[in-house]
Amino acid sequence: MRHLIIGASAAGIAAAKKIREMRANDGITVIAKDAKVHSRCMLHHFLGGRKSAEEINFAGADFFERNNIRFIAEEEITAVCPRENCVIGARSGKLPYDALLITTGARFFIPPIPGFREAKNVYGLRDLSDAQKIDAAARGAKECVIVGSGLVGLDAAYALCERGIKCRVVEMEDRICPLQLDAAAGAPYQRLFEEAGCEFFLAKRAAGSELDDAGDMRAVLLESGERLPADFVIVTAGVRPNIEFLEGSGVVTDRCVKVDDGMRTNIENIWAAGDVAGLSGIWPNAALQGETAARGMCGESVKYSDRYAMKNTMNFFGLTTLSLGPNSAEAGDETVVNEWRSGYTKAIIRDGRLVHLTIQGDISNTGFWQELIKRGVKVKDAKKPLERLSYADFWNYDEEGGEYLWK
Repeated sequence: MRHLIIGASAAGIAAAKKIREMRANDGITVIAKDAKVHSRCMLHHFLGGRKSAEEINFAGADFFERNNIRFIAEEEITAVCPRENCVIGARSGKLPYDALLITTGARFFIPPIPGFREAKNVYGLRDLSDAQKIDAAARGAKECVIVGSGLVGLDAAYALCERGIKCRVVEMEDRICPLQLDAAAGAPYQRLFEEAGCEFFLAKRAAGSELDDAGDMRAVLLESGERLPADFVIVTAGVRPNIEFLEGSGVVTDRCVKVDDGMRTNIENIWAAGDVAGLSGIWPNAALQGETAARGMCGESVKYSDRYAMKNTMNFFGLTTLSLGPNSAEAGDETVVNEWRSGYTKAIIRDGRLVHLTIQGDISNTGFWQELIKRGVKVKDAKKPLERLSYADFWNYDEEGGEYLWK
């Protein structure tokens, strides 16, 4: 049987590994647009000069050889043809399959700000090829503008500060990393970045640009009228799933590839996993989706059930924070905040259940909290204060009520 995987991401590599475990003699081909397998979570280490491209290869240098997998690098798939059971590669032409897995991930998005899509020195940071372009632009540069202060924007700023480049970060919200952090949790990071040479422009929007005769952007213009000079610009304004090559294929999409609980698309022998399926942007979930799809490709009937995706961990300048669940309170929610010299926590409780938790400082032994949120355990039923709870206090399952209960 011929298994074809488009994308060497967490989902794609996990699927390839699982297929080889289950089917020792089946043919497996993995196609990637980049030259090397890499961890997107470690791109800032490459950009900062701490690690080489080889050192951020999470699969291992000999993964494909060791597992007898064909690897086609730097290939762009232009079409999927289910009737012929093949895909079309820009260089390779027709590539046949019996079972196809789409793990093409997502790409960065450049908003329609005047000059941003035309300028030659405006970059996103999503893949190794993006980091390599920024690395080349940073050589000899003195200053840059980063639009967006989410995790990717802060990763880029952190890496470039290590290289001595002045970073000006524009954020439309009134705090940095607004999806994960509130003002209290964001303030310590802002101070640390400012001490490293960053300048933040909060509650501001990029509205225009200045391009030179060569087509390079030399300044970002804000709605406020401020002019931010730059040798190059990085935009971290969100992502879009890579699904354009599926046009006309018959695979159902709606901003992402639509899949069932087994990660199968509407076409029987085509699966999708990871960011392209729109289920989760975090590494462990993407890998589990890839494994689920792989089992289906090998004839097993399994379901992917972990659709909880709101988990982010950050560590800048030695300060660590874990953010679980959407960091936005609704009317009627209870918010519990604790601050002390070396840490900060914030919990949001809705209808008696924990829906969000921020822990800044010591984040050891925090898997417990993720389980509480994922399983919808009623923390109001606990016999201890929230901050003193642990695994030992719950895990009795009420079969009749269908809930986890406190001991």
